[in-house]
Amino acid sequence: MINPFFTPLEQPLTIGLPDSFTYPFYYEPHPLCLQAAEQLQQVLRSDAQFSQTEEGKMFGVIVVQNEVGDIGYLSAFSGQMTDKNNYFVPALFDLNASSFFQSGQIEINAINKTLSVLESNPSLANLALELDQQENLAKAEIAKYRQEIILGRKVRKEKRTGGLAAYSDGDYQTLLMVLAKQSVAEKNQLKALTEAWHLKLDKKRQALSAITDEIDGLRSKRKQRSHALQHRLFEQYSFLNANGEKRTLLSLFEQTVQGKPPAAAGDCAGPKLLQYAYQHKMTPLAMAEFWWGGSPKSEIRHHGQFYGACQGKCKPILTHMLQGLEVEANPLLNNLGKDKQLEFVYQDDVMAIINKPAELLSVPGKQIQDCVYTRLRTLFPDATGPLIVHRLDMSTSGLMVIALNKQVHKKLQQQFIGRIVKKRYVAILDGLIEQQSGLIDLPLRVDLEDRPRQLVCYDYGKAAQTKWEVIAVEKGRSRVHFYPVTGRTHQLRVHSAHNWGLSTPILGDDLYGKKASRLHLHAETLEFEHPKTKEWLSFQVAADF
Repeated sequence: MINPFFTPLEQPLTIGLPDSFTYPFYYEPHPLCLQAAEQLQQVLRSDAQFSQTEEGKMFGVIVVQNEVGDIGYLSAFSGQMTDKNNYFVPALFDLNASSFFQSGQIEINAINKTLSVLESNPSLANLALELDQQENLAKAEIAKYRQEIILGRKVRKEKRTGGLAAYSDGDYQTLLMVLAKQSVAEKNQLKALTEAWHLKLDKKRQALSAITDEIDGLRSKRKQRSHALQHRLFEQYSFLNANGEKRTLLSLFEQTVQGKPPAAAGDCAGPKLLQYAYQHKMTPLAMAEFWWGGSPKSEIRHHGQFYGACQGKCKPILTHMLQGLEVEANPLLNNLGKDKQLEFVYQDDVMAIINKPAELLSVPGKQIQDCVYTRLRTLFPDATGPLIVHRLDMSTSGLMVIALNKQVHKKLQQQFIGRIVKKRYVAILDGLIEQQSGLIDLPLRVDLEDRPRQLVCYDYGKAAQTKWEVIAVEKGRSRVHFYPVTGRTHQLRVHSAHNWGLSTPILGDDLYGKKASRLHLHAETLEFEHPKTKEWLSFQVAADF
């Protein structure tokens, strides 16, 4: 029986089969995957549903060998679609065919509709405004009366002090009694004023609470219903591996930091492809995923470009599903900088300037300890403090300033924090830039589902600004100078690659663009005030590209 989702590869298989399965989180697409992806992309171009989509989607192909030995591929997309498709392997669980999911969604949508009506009620905004105005009026009136009490207390003190000489003993005692009664009366008046305002404000709060309590109750109900529905949905997902072992989605995420699956876990292309291959006795040979369509607002995804599987949603699932397969080694565990040497540009008794080679870490990583810090600890065993004043990405080369004692480290770091330090980077972008210069202002935060990638995020991101200028055009690529105003993680890489930035990745950027011989980004100049002599220092080292 012919499998409807198995597509034979069109070109002759003259390149040979891969020795091991793709390490899905960081890879170069195998030539067979490139063939499969091109065949799938021809289908996407011919289908109106995908050929002109403004909102892009991740697609995946897995090259497999079926039971009779034929080589072909399966295809999938990340997420779910409402329309029936004839190209892609089915989802592990079809939301559209699920009665409990549909009924749960109907209930949640009904709650949302009721909430929308309540939240748009004009009385809610009016009552909130009136309450705010009356609270401010109450504070002002009570504060004003307190000042009157303070003034009255001062007057009474003066009368008590002056009365000792001006009144007889009897008259002075009478004066003290009158002043005491005035003090009590003022305190009672303040208490009465405060209680009157409390009563007035309580009535307004109760009127407001009549609406907000219902809203809060509905929000709580929605949260409970959503959690229960999501938990029941996760119970429907289970995953095979090459050994035939099955694990549920919930069990796979129990030992993770979050302790539970993120939304849409299990609906990515990779798990779908492996699951279908295992279920239909096909041997997985290689896999690749590519983005198709318009770029998203926050992530960096370019049309037709290949990307690794996400860490947050897919790593626990794929780690299980790949058991029993011979998988390529994780290339990120290779210390690519081990044979590269630090170059000292300047050194005195309190600081040093080094030229860091590309692929050497600035500080120790989870798996690789060799880095600028550990090497400097060996070279300067008597140095105190953290040594590292600022960092460069592992793949970025260039100038770094090193402090040899705590006091100097603090002074240098203050210059970086105060933006006194002047920095210039040189980079080659993998394409042409229309403008000649500009300022990129895109706030950044880490992608919690795919570390260490960064996202553009206006809600929770930290401010990030980069000045830039094109200095040359070389073989269809742009050589630029970057002047970072801030120093966020991957700032220059994201600002280059993101659709709202330059929309042109740095050449060799294996996270946000395409892999090359190296990341063509170099910290070229560094200027700052010497922490001891106060002399203004300037250093420059040309890039090797």
